[in-house]
Amino acid sequence: MAEKAVEKAYELGKHYEKTYRGCSQCVIAALQDVFDKRNDDIFKAGTGLAGGSAMACDGSCGAYAGAIMFLGSLVGRERDNFSDPEGIRFKTHQLVGKFRQKFIDEYGSVVCRNIQTKVLGRYYYLADPDEYEKFHNAGAHDIHCPEVVGKAARWMAEIILGENLVPQAK
Repeated sequence: MAEKAVEKAYELGKHYEKTYRGCSQCVIAALQDVFDKRNDDIFKAGTGLAGGSAMACDGSCGAYAGAIMFLGSLVGRERDNFSDPEGIRFKTHQLVGKFRQKFIDEYGSVVCRNIQTKVLGRYYYLADPDEYEKFHNAGAHDIHCPEVVGKAARWMAEIILGENLVPQAK
């Protein structure tokens, strides 16, 4: 079951990115669907994270940030327990550290522009329409970004299942 869920996360992430675009929301949707944890507020909140935030590419990869949002929805500190005397937030930090390391091992970075440079040979300033078109024409939406999103979904699914954070995946 776990291997199927991990593979499904990967495939859904790739499919959503190819079909709808918006790396942050695509990884959130893939993980929500695999783990049957749909939350439209979290999905909506991920909108501006695509393309390294505001499509400027200077922030965290949207797939990276979106997967962390999903993880936080499972194990993050609650607003009603803001003081967090149990240190719940530190468990979340530990798990994000594992996820971050997977990005570092694969891409050398968690920053959108650095990942673009690694997989596309250069980075594109996506907020500029001409650059966005060049990015698309370089295969970003057909090959490269779907692969990044798929891997982010896979890696986070592995962490979630490895930590038994959900009772059972679909």
